[in-house]
Amino acid sequence: MISLFFSIIINIYNVSNGIENSSWISKNNSIYEVRIYYDRYFAVSKYNTENNTFISTFGGIYSVDNGYYEILEFNSSDSSSVGDTIHYSNVKINIKNDSGKMLIDGKKFTINQNQDQLNGAWLMSGIERREEMRMRDVNRPRKTMKILAGGRFQWIAYDSSKKGFYGSGGGTYTAIDGKYVENIEFFSRDSNTVGKSLEFDFEIKEDDWHHRGFSSKGDPKYEIWTQRNQ
Repeated sequence: MISLFFSIIINIYNVSNGIENSSWISKNNSIYEVRIYYDRYFAVSKYNTENNTFISTFGGIYSVDNGYYEILEFNSSDSSSVGDTIHYSNVKINIKNDSGKMLIDGKKFTINQNQDQLNGAWLMSGIERREEMRMRDVNRPRKTMKILAGGRFQWIAYDSSKKGFYGSGGGTYTAIDGKYVENIEFFSRDSNTVGKSLEFDFEIKEDDWHHRGFSSKGDPKYEIWTQRNQ
C-alpha cells in the first residue's frame, strides 16, 4: 500500500466530479501523456510521437473523495504496484464550462470533454472466432478493457490477479452515424500500426456495443463490448 501526503484543490462548474467523463493530455516536446476518465475508471498512457514508441501505461479505479487517489489494476512498468492505492500530492483541478486544467505533482494537463454514445469503460464480452461468437465472463480478473472519453480511446489487456500486462493501444476516435474510426497514436505490440486509421461499423444492442470491421492486419473483426459496472 502506498500512501503519500496530499493536498487537493478543486474548482469545478457544471460537471459532477470534474473529470469523470473526459480526457486530459500533457505534452513535453514529443512525449505525450494522456489520462482518460469514465465513471470511476481511468487509464494513463505515455508515448513518444516522434519515433512512435510506447513508453508505459497504468490504470484502474480512482476517486476524488477526501483527496485524489488511484487504485492500480495494471501497470506496464511495475507489476508489483498492482493493487496499491496511491494518494497523489499537490493535485489541482480547475474546470469551467468546456475548458479545464489539471496539475498533478507539477505536471500540467488540459481537458477534452467531447461526448458521444460510446463514452464508457467497456469490457470485451464476446469475440468471433472461425464464424462462432465466443462469449467471455466480464467479471473475471483477466480483462480486455477499452475506455473512451473526451475524443480519446485506450484498450488494455491485463490480469489483475496475476498482475499481468499483455498489451495496449490508443489514440483519438470519432463515433458518428454508426461509423467508429480509431486513429492510432500508440500500440505496445507493433509501432508500425501507429498512424493508421481503422473504420468500423457499430451499433448498440441491449446496451452492448457491437463492433465490426477489420483489424490493423486486415483480419475480419466482430467484437461485443459491455459497459463495466464493477
